Amino acid sequence: MEEKDNVKESVQEDVVEKEEENVEQKVSRKDRKDAIKALKAQAEELEGKLAKEKDDYIRLMAEFENFRRRSAAERLSLIDTASEKIILELLPVLDDCERALKALGESTDSAAAKEGTELIYNKLMNILKAKGLSEIEAAGKDFDTEYMEAIAQFPVQDEAQKGKVFDVTQKGYKLGEKVIRFAKVVVGQ
Repeated sequence: MEEKDNVKESVQEDVVEKEEENVEQKVSRKDRKDAIKALKAQAEELEGKLAKEKDDYIRLMAEFENFRRRSAAERLSLIDTASEKIILELLPVLDDCERALKALGESTDSAAAKEGTELIYNKLMNILKAKGLSEIEAAGKDFDTEYMEAIAQFPVQDEAQKGKVFDVTQKGYKLGEKVIRFAKVVVGQ
């Protein structure tokens, strides 16, 4: 009977050992599953951080490219309009030349004076045109506040003349696409 008891105990010990192994395996499987879940969560977190950093990098590069383009455009604009101040100071001289030509044209005096004034006027105008100066055409056109300044309104009977430039008292000029002096005009009302 002792043998039976020993066998029984041995069987019970085997059963207990197997149960302990099963429990250990279950625990280790659970630990492995938990570890895998933790690693997956960590990988997802790192992928999210990487995506965010990549997005930030792309945005920063785009922002820098925009800054570079804007700076280049500003630099070109500055170069184009750098002579604006001097040209503005020369415009009264240009106006005086035009007045002198008009006065000499109405006069019967010296043709040489007229020719000399025309020569000076043409040279000055060619230099200014080479620098990007252009005249604003206003006479007979529709009044446009972007290029013209109305200094007076003149009553007209013809409906077609209303809102049109009747007379130009001072020419307007653009430097490139920028208006540097508005044309002073009389508008039909």
